[in-house]
Amino acid sequence: MTPEGSDPPGGDVPLPRILYDTAAPAAPGGPSAGALWRLAEPGRQLDANVVHLPAGQRVDTHREPDLDVLLLVLGDTGILTGADGPHSLPAGTLTWLPHGSTRSLAAGPEGMTYLTVHRRRPGMRIQRRDGAAGPGD
Repeated sequence: MTPEGSDPPGGDVPLPRILYDTAAPAAPGGPSAGALWRLAEPGRQLDANVVHLPAGQRVDTHREPDLDVLLLVLGDTGILTGADGPHSLPAGTLTWLPHGSTRSLAAGPEGMTYLTVHRRRPGMRIQRRDGAAGPGD
């Protein structure tokens, strides 16, 4: 922090910001399915999403080959199924999903709301036919 009235060194410096209240009550009728919030700040190094799965819905078995993911259950319950079997996910559970792992998620009887955080994927790049990077790379 800098004294009042002084400019931060280096000009524009990114500032911490409050982005989303995970404790806020759900909208009337309950949250909709899918992403309720996404991190979209420019220049970020992370991606994050708050996702709601309604009761009876699931994320089918998949494998993330490149990124580790942290998953924090914010509300209700679910089941994480990995190669070693099912794991209960009550609210408050923080889970590491290492890259290369196979997993699926299933919402509990009341649904499940969770936060995921992972390193941001680099943007798409165009490769020339000779294998060299394209313009701007």
